[in-house]
Amino acid sequence: MTVHCSDDVIFLEGTCPVEDAENLLILLQANPLGPVDLSLCTRAHGAVLQVLLAASPEYCGAPPHGFVQEWIVPNLKRGVA
Repeated sequence: MTVHCSDDVIFLEGTCPVEDAENLLILLQANPLGPVDLSLCTRAHGAVLQVLLAASPEYCGAPPHGFVQEWIVPNLKRGVA
């Protein structure tokens, strides 16, 4: 599973496909104050990113170098798509 929760932190790991969007939404609704850790996320489907944009959670952990770090994270933190 690429989206899971541990110790009130939601983790996105590896390539997060469209199927993870619903699970992510459920976890964010259950843990609205829990941060999201993108440190192991290498790719994320647009639906997953839309859930993150809509929920505007806190983030922790630095994503690995690459597309997610350079393009996705800065826009998520600004709340822009």
